[in-house]
Amino acid sequence: MQQLSLAEENYLKTIFALSIDGKPVNTRAIAQQLSAKDSSVTDMLKKLSAKGLLEYVKYRGVDLSANGHSAALSVIRRHRLWEVFLVQKLGFRWDEVHNIAEQLEHVQSSLLMERMEEFLGFPEVDPHGDPIPNRLGQMPRQTQTLLSEAGSGKALTIVRVKDDSSEFLQYLDASGLGIGKELTIVARIAYDGSMQLSLSDGKDVHISKKVSDQILVSER
Repeated sequence: MQQLSLAEENYLKTIFALSIDGKPVNTRAIAQQLSAKDSSVTDMLKKLSAKGLLEYVKYRGVDLSANGHSAALSVIRRHRLWEVFLVQKLGFRWDEVHNIAEQLEHVQSSLLMERMEEFLGFPEVDPHGDPIPNRLGQMPRQTQTLLSEAGSGKALTIVRVKDDSSEFLQYLDASGLGIGKELTIVARIAYDGSMQLSLSDGKDVHISKKVSDQILVSER
């Protein structure tokens, strides 16, 4: 795989995240995500296209090419493995690791990542529940439902959070919520979509729809 700059990797990762629904990504969306000027984004997209990492879709935006998709997954794999390492082996909290992993993800050593993956016991998800691509670029399959859309009275387990900002993760910690936490939806409030949860430790928690829209669960 060709060597890429830090900026190029960040662009590929951003385009991957924005194109998760399979639609082409436009320049404005990329610029907003990266807090960059449209002209700077256009220049970088041309550069990545010349390297065979992007494909232009006329009047619609860009798609990752097969090589671009592989490169983006490689960055994501490194980021998520580093997050697991930081939490499991160095004792960082899950709300502390994202920015550190943003720096470490640009260490381009496949051998290092293979050794780390083996050392960590081949984890399939990072501390926030996001799937970790394997060395072949394959994502583990996940069966998940937004907590806001889950059925009341069912035994549920939190498996992933969409928002990995420090503020949101600290809020979850303070509320007794986190990956692996078992809960049941006791009641829904029709007025604002908020809900009352009963946690497996006997604690009751009231959360807003804004919060439940950021939590993914699976049925036990």
